[in-house]
Amino acid sequence: MSGDELLGRGRGRPPDGLGNLQVRPAHLGARAFGLSQIDFPPNKIGSEHDERESRQEEVYLTLSGGGTLEVDGETIEMKPGRYLLVSPDAKRRPAAGPEGMTFLVIGGVPGDVYEPWTPPDE
Repeated sequence: MSGDELLGRGRGRPPDGLGNLQVRPAHLGARAFGLSQIDFPPNKIGSEHDERESRQEEVYLTLSGGGTLEVDGETIEMKPGRYLLVSPDAKRRPAAGPEGMTFLVIGGVPGDVYEPWTPPDE
């Protein structure tokens, strides 16, 4: 196993509109939560979606760059160090600013078992 595999640096293909997605815990063996790093190029607008089906609440953490997260029609600034909690029913749409944006999405199902999403083969 390479160092990148051990550290969980495998890349997967994202759902439509999510940019460059890196799914980390599946490679690390984490079973209690999901963690995805998403890298948006400048001015990328993600797809609007919710997590009703998965029932996951999600925490968004901006690592670098900046942009916005639209949550149920409210636009919230995303900047490094800012944490945003989004309920499963809320519609959300991330968008990068002019310098692009890298952010983490940490998801879990309150009071239930997390079922990891497996990206399709590239």
